Order: sequence, then structure tokens, then C-alpha cells
Amino acid sequence: MLQISELYIYPIKSLPGIAVKAARVTEKGFEYDRRWMLVDENNLFISQREAPQMTQLLVSIKNDGLHIKHKINGELLIVPFDSPSSSNKETVTIWDDSCEAEYVSNDADDWFTSALGINCRLVYMPDDCKRIVDQRYAPGNSVTSFSDAYPFMIIGQASLDDLNSRLTEALPMDRFRPNIVFTGGEPYEEDMMGNFTIGNIDFYGVKLCARCIIPTINQQNATKGKEPLKTLAKYRQKNNKIYFGQNLVHNGEGIIAIGDEMHTMSLNNDEKFIVNKTPERNTNIDIDKTFGNIVKFC
Repeated sequence: MLQISELYIYPIKSLPGIAVKAARVTEKGFEYDRRWMLVDENNLFISQREAPQMTQLLVSIKNDGLHIKHKINGELLIVPFDSPSSSNKETVTIWDDSCEAEYVSNDADDWFTSALGINCRLVYMPDDCKRIVDQRYAPGNSVTSFSDAYPFMIIGQASLDDLNSRLTEALPMDRFRPNIVFTGGEPYEEDMMGNFTIGNIDFYGVKLCARCIIPTINQQNATKGKEPLKTLAKYRQKNNKIYFGQNLVHNGEGIIAIGDEMHTMSLNNDEKFIVNKTPERNTNIDIDKTFGNIVKFC
């Protein structure tokens, strides 16, 4: 039996996530998930890839809005849910995509600029923004928020357990920033998930998640290493990308919760969903070169 064991929402793109017991599935993904984002002076998104100090800003959802607390100095910012200061929309960029967003407030911009030590602005995705996912992999009517590409990412606990059995030091799930974690099944079973249901909501596995360097960043203290990518490169590398997790689109809305059962309806049998599950014979992989080829997605 496959069963949801963890659920995560990431209100501000690339800031730490929030573990929840239940989450509302909306058109764009989980309610509140990556509806806010930090951008630079060119309206290009900012992430932990270039600013690992983002791990030190903790987010929580309260009745009056988002609360962002600096882990080190304790400073607090409250972003009310109705805080966009105007309806004037600006074009922002996430990888190769552009979409509309609203600046939240000058106070928020000043707070994040001071907290991160880089010039940045906080933007919000309004409800009427329809950012279409990559139609090469998913239906054209699927939309997402400020996520890298898709509204959900899923990982099986068995996959992390298998990875950790190969590491000197076990890593937590927060390194991989999934929305849905499940128990049961075999390691990397999520790779082949074509269509599965949770309650009355259909989910579709559309593209394996190619990992960037974010899993090498300790989410507690922002330090960087080479694991887990060094180990994953030995058995989860294909076409110069390292895969861990499955990107999802969906059909339907409602609430899903920890303990809900997942029912597999069909499998992905295409070769693009097949990745080695055992170490390559040649384990002398140039990890620095591998890192150079890693661009997205997280």
C-alpha cells in the first residue's frame, strides 16, 4: 500500500518549506505554495543556488499572513495576504519562462535586502496569472505557480532510504524539497508513476526531477558539500543530469492529508522514465564536471 507520509508547502520560492498534516490542492498546486518569490533588479528569480543564506529565513502561515523569521537574529517580517501594494503587474522570469507578478511592498523589499545582503524585491503571483507548464511534457491546460516548472514533486521514502544506505551520513528529506512524500513500494517507484489518485484527485507523473546543487546545501546552516549528488551521480545519472523524484501535474481540487492512500492507475513505460538503480561499474566520476552540467530543476 502506498500512503502519504509527509506534505510540504513552500510559500516563498527557495525559502524553507512548511511541513503540514493536510494541504488544499488548487489549480496551481498546493494553496500558498510558491505564490511569492524574490527577484533581483532585472526581475529574475533568486534561489538558494546563488543565495544559500535563504535557508536561514523561516516561513510560517498565520491568520494575518506569512511570518518570516530570521533564524539567527530573530527579526520578523509579516506579509499580509492582501499586501500587494498595487495592481500594477510586472513581468518576472523563472528560467526560460516569463509571467506576471505584483510587487508586494517597499517594506518587504527592504527587509529581505537586509536579511540576505543582496538587493531583491518580493513579488506575488495574482490569481488571474496562468503560467502554463512545459507542454512538451504535460497537458497544455496545466498551470503552476513560481515553481521551477511543475506544481508538484513527489519522492518515495524508500528512495531516500536507499540513497542514505549508500551515504556515510544520512540526509533528511528537506534536502530535496518535495511536496508529497509517500511510504510503501520499492525505491524509485515514483519514477514510473503515470497516473495515480489520492481521493478524487488525479496526479500524473510527467518528468523526472533533474537535480541542481540545492540538495548539496545543508538546510539548517547553509553550508555546502558534494553529497548527495556525488553518490547519486554513480547510479542516477542520465544524459548528464542527476534524477531524484518525479514532477507531477494534476486534475481536480480538494484536500489531501497524511495517511491518505495513493492508488496507481497506470505506469510510465517510456524510456525517458528509466534510470539506473545500481552503481555504474566506473565509479570514478568527475563530480566537478558533473556539477558543471547541472542546471535545474529543484
